[in-house]
Amino acid sequence: MMNYQDLKKILFKLDPEKAHLLAEFGMRLGNLLPPLLNPVASRYVVTNERLCQDIFGVNFSNPVGIAAGFDKNAIMIRALCALGFGHIEYGTVTPKPQNGNAKPRLFRHIAEKSLQNAMGFNNDGSVKVAKRAGALYPFAIPLGANIGKNKTTPQENAIDDYVHLTKTLSNVCDYLVINISSPNTPNLRDLQNESFIKELFSTCVPLTNKPILLKIAPDMTPKNAVSLCSAAIESGAGGIIATNTTIDYSLVKNPKDFGGISGEVLREKSFKIFEAIAKEFFKTAVLISAGGISTAKEAYKRLKIGASLVQIYTSFIYEGPKIAHNINNGILELMDRDGFHTISDVIGANRS
Repeated sequence: MMNYQDLKKILFKLDPEKAHLLAEFGMRLGNLLPPLLNPVASRYVVTNERLCQDIFGVNFSNPVGIAAGFDKNAIMIRALCALGFGHIEYGTVTPKPQNGNAKPRLFRHIAEKSLQNAMGFNNDGSVKVAKRAGALYPFAIPLGANIGKNKTTPQENAIDDYVHLTKTLSNVCDYLVINISSPNTPNLRDLQNESFIKELFSTCVPLTNKPILLKIAPDMTPKNAVSLCSAAIESGAGGIIATNTTIDYSLVKNPKDFGGISGEVLREKSFKIFEAIAKEFFKTAVLISAGGISTAKEAYKRLKIGASLVQIYTSFIYEGPKIAHNINNGILELMDRDGFHTISDVIGANRS
């Protein structure tokens, strides 16, 4: 089997979005021929009860998930599960299908092991995605549905989109995530204000028995992040995901002047926001850390300050299909080093 670093040299000669579509094509074969995934799973899935935890009344077999944006249309779920991820967050899904922003809209910053994307919530729309996810749900591992408003929906009608999505996708996921933090839908981040968040969660939470989480941007002060999260939690949010991509273009040497940056350059900024949130809300809400996580050491660090789960995306592109396997095995080694028996012992260990 070809080493991923050698394969990456070939893939990185392609336009980033074309390379993603090629990977997507390969993974979709797993939906058509599930037995093909059995040898993959035997190689990549880490099965160890010490990594299991119950969250939202659902079993998470390990803490490493794939963040929203990789599988926008819920078409790679079986393959991603076989690669060892402990949960999959599909989307971002909008009520109506949309093509997203003009191409090119995805760029690599190879020296910095980062990506810059301006995709713009390109997806098949809630009806098709719900049907696709519904064919699998309930699934072997937890599924999250990341939801966002259509680009053409006026700001004053934004809640209507989230209401529609909550109703449409609640029965085909284990949790929902409100995405108002993407920089790639015009004015979307303007909805990151306490008044809108309170109205949004107060409206959507009673519509479902599934937890609804808020995903926030890294481009705010820790104080503002805490205030927004507080408004969400007080209004019924079941958890917080921190963070989305950044518009701090100073982090890479040759940035585009649009889109959001993810990857290793986001690590410090994302950690700073997450640390502030964990200090305030650990044990109050489920906390998920995303942004710049590429190693077991970094994942373990986030878990110890209060993350119940971590999510990756860009490091999957740079490190390859064995990343969930490597992070999970690395976490087990760190647990042995520190004398922790279960992952629950690790969560928030630095908060006490």
